[in-house]
Amino acid sequence: MGFTGKAFGRTISAVLGLFFVLRVFAEVAVVDDAGQEVALTSPAMRVVSLAPNITEILFFIGAGEQMVGAVEYSDFPPAARDLPVIGSHSRFDVEQILSLKPDLIVGWLSGNSLEDLEGLKRLGLPVFISEPSTVEGIVSLMERLGALTGHQAQSLSQASAFRASFNASRETYSTRRQVSVFYQVWEQPIYTLNGDHVISQLISLCGGRNIFSDLKQLAPVVSLESVLARDPEVIVGGGIFGQTPPWAERWQSWPTVRAVRNRHIYAVDSDHIARMGPRLAEGVEALCLVIDKARHSS
Repeated sequence: MGFTGKAFGRTISAVLGLFFVLRVFAEVAVVDDAGQEVALTSPAMRVVSLAPNITEILFFIGAGEQMVGAVEYSDFPPAARDLPVIGSHSRFDVEQILSLKPDLIVGWLSGNSLEDLEGLKRLGLPVFISEPSTVEGIVSLMERLGALTGHQAQSLSQASAFRASFNASRETYSTRRQVSVFYQVWEQPIYTLNGDHVISQLISLCGGRNIFSDLKQLAPVVSLESVLARDPEVIVGGGIFGQTPPWAERWQSWPTVRAVRNRHIYAVDSDHIARMGPRLAEGVEALCLVIDKARHSS
């Protein structure tokens, strides 16, 4: 018996529907931060991380046991230190990566060589390129890596808690009296950050104002004279929270600066504030705390 036109149409629709269902169950696909689709036939079970913050995120969302390699300085959580080191973020060992037989590599757009990342792709390896530049970017990255590693539920939960911690800090501090802040990245020459950098965004979240937010470069070099002229109420840089690093001691030579005169020079753990990963939530808590100290003692 032949098909009628309607019957044939229903049959084709059913077949296409079945194909679509099978594809959904057989493949997970997300778009990375370079705008490229990364599709896997099943959740990745052998993952290589090419950036320390990515390593932290993978452990944070429950995929730590699926990691088979990472770049140097992937030192948190402690279990990450046991992973095979496949080189640095700027120079990784392709042969060693191949020997680990990864089914997913997570790269870093501004930290890895784009040529090397493209080389891994040409070898047939699935490469997800990350470049989170905001808190929401980190949240999205957690969720997408959760999908690729089969940890959707845990990644959604962890990402939600991560976002909530920033919302809590914003509600607490953002409407308080604004405090002028100089964030020092490096001492000689003096590097800082402009308003586009996530740390500047966190300063605003804490009710602060980055004194160099108007500069065009993301991480510009500034003169000592320009810092003195803008006279910040707080100076913050990397170090160990609660300790005074050498760079902070050297500011004592300039007592005319309000931050120096009122003893508002603080170190915030570099791994917390500079790595675009889950410990950024701890970094913003510390940052808001020191800005608030200056607010209440000025």
